[in-house]
Amino acid sequence: MITVDGLTKRFGRKVAVDGLGFTVRSGQVTGFLGPNGSGKSTTMRCMLCLDRADAGVALFDGRAYGQIRSPLHEIGVLLDAGYVHPGRTGRNHLRWLAASNGLPRTRVDEVLETVGLTTVGSKRLRTYSLGMRQRLGLAGVLLGDPHTVILDEPANGLDPEGIRWIRDVLVHLAEQDRTVLVSSHLLSEMALMASELVVIGQGRLIEQCSVAEFIDRHSERWVRVQSPTVARLREVLQAEGAEVAPVDESTIEVRGVTTAEAGELAARHGVVLHELSTQTGSLEDAFLRATASAQEYTAGPL
Repeated sequence: MITVDGLTKRFGRKVAVDGLGFTVRSGQVTGFLGPNGSGKSTTMRCMLCLDRADAGVALFDGRAYGQIRSPLHEIGVLLDAGYVHPGRTGRNHLRWLAASNGLPRTRVDEVLETVGLTTVGSKRLRTYSLGMRQRLGLAGVLLGDPHTVILDEPANGLDPEGIRWIRDVLVHLAEQDRTVLVSSHLLSEMALMASELVVIGQGRLIEQCSVAEFIDRHSERWVRVQSPTVARLREVLQAEGAEVAPVDESTIEVRGVTTAEAGELAARHGVVLHELSTQTGSLEDAFLRATASAQEYTAGPL
């Protein structure tokens, strides 16, 4: 379990992280979300003692990262997959990590196979694509078989197969009762793999809750109706004060009434329905609404 409490970090007059607090429980993937400039990377660096926090604490099962004698055995971290020596081979990079952390060489080949890099383990890292470096970075994370995993944009540079693979890996780790914290801008992927969300903006906590709760609180809902006599139903719904928008000749989207109310109105007026369903906005829609006031960079109209 990860506990962050009152974490604060300033760079001169700029407050990058402002009294931030949240928890990350084991047995689930927790998504760490926020707009650009929200303080996610700084938060993770402070948690891992790469930056010194001005206030607050980050504890891993009750201990600060700096108090853990063999962190690779307990906490696997990938913040920047490009931060590797280009002249080393992938296998030698992992051997160096293993040797410096008292891990057997056999573990290197095991994790290379896990991430699908066995055939390119002898190639130098300068020849690796960004996606290959991401896989190598994950191999380093898994090297010590840690109970806690922290990743920053792990799908960056991966193709669709690789993105799905990383999702399956993280879900599998969580199913083994490990603690998994993932920062990503791929919200569609986050919706598929995360159970819990920690959403921040301008260095402060906006919300921590389940993915379903977050979407329910911040996303729009509407009713989709399809009927061969949709014009008649449209008149009825508008007479009741509903907002109706056409989709095509037989389909409308309705706001201001529930699915049950729309169905009852249709039945009362003898309108045949081919579809009647509640529609909900995506995690992306909910995220943009929840963080609208915390966006540091906002584009103008096109």
